[in-house]
Amino acid sequence: MTTPRSLDKMVPVTILTGFLGAGKTTLLKRILTEFHGRRVAVIENEFGPESIDNELLIQDSDEQIIELSNGCVCCTVRGDLMNTLTDLRIKREAGTLTFERVILETTGMANPGPVCQTFFMDDEIAEYYRLDAVVTVVDALHGMSTLDEQPEAQKQVGFADRILISKKDLVNEADYQALRHRVARINPRAPITPVNFGEVDLKSIIDISGFNLNSILDIDPEFLAADHPDAAHDHDHGHDHDHAHDHGHDHDDHDHDPATCTNPAHNHGHQHHHVHDDDIGAFVFRADKPFDPVRLEEFLGGVVQVYGPDLLRYKGILYMKGLNRRMLFQGVHMMMGAEPGKPWGAKEKKSTKMVFIGRKLPQDIFTRGLEQCLAA
Repeated sequence: MTTPRSLDKMVPVTILTGFLGAGKTTLLKRILTEFHGRRVAVIENEFGPESIDNELLIQDSDEQIIELSNGCVCCTVRGDLMNTLTDLRIKREAGTLTFERVILETTGMANPGPVCQTFFMDDEIAEYYRLDAVVTVVDALHGMSTLDEQPEAQKQVGFADRILISKKDLVNEADYQALRHRVARINPRAPITPVNFGEVDLKSIIDISGFNLNSILDIDPEFLAADHPDAAHDHDHGHDHDHAHDHGHDHDDHDHDPATCTNPAHNHGHQHHHVHDDDIGAFVFRADKPFDPVRLEEFLGGVVQVYGPDLLRYKGILYMKGLNRRMLFQGVHMMMGAEPGKPWGAKEKKSTKMVFIGRKLPQDIFTRGLEQCLAA
């Protein structure tokens, strides 16, 4: 087992995902332009004319490392991702490459899960690179139909720490709100921001520590802030983060048959209150009683063994019996971790909040099991 580096010495990695044509490359260009003068290693699943535009690259066909015109480096994934990351590390430590961060742009059809797991499964990768966040771009014009027809698109939304909706100018407000509401139902923990041609405040997507499995960092203060069971509502945090939280309402109670939808662009301006029966969904567990640590560990261990492949992301603030501080809990598929958070305040109400995002998860089984883990 290698000795973990301190967080400030680890190389932060941003995973940029989204379905074909959503605007990932446009956003990547914007990031590279904004970070001009600083070096960024860009890893792509696929390399070709549909990736970074040719004028942005100075390509040496014999080299895996490609210099970008603004002084960044681009590394195309021609082998395994772990091999690519290891190769980048070796060259960085040898001084033949200099970069401060990595941006990994996945192919539009990719499930982000295996990519995220790479940063926790291999000790050498995990101690050198820090997965900072998964940023997902959703196309406002085609987002509804893509979510209907492509299960991978739902996974991309489910894994996201930040969701950017592009091409808002191409749809009316009712259609945008319908898509935003649907995306928020799939993933209620990720802030949602509309973007125009990749123009976004980079401080909201870079160096945000949005993805933490093994670091002692508190959860976003706006995490699960909503308590309205049946209505989406907005939080104004000063950052144009239009959150739509609808936690208490199980979307599986609603039917939506894409086959009966005659408009491929899903112009739902007249029916934007309808809810789509997505495979990927989320639910929240809350409790005011503390957990019994032994019972909770046993239950979660069993849940992960049975439902791990269908669990995309899960995260929570836990109130544990016998501890005077909150526990921060997060996981991906079958990998989960918990770290102590800040102490409970003297006048603070102690409680548990957990969110589970996954494919057709049995909410009743999770809820009953977690309730049985509460201390008497």
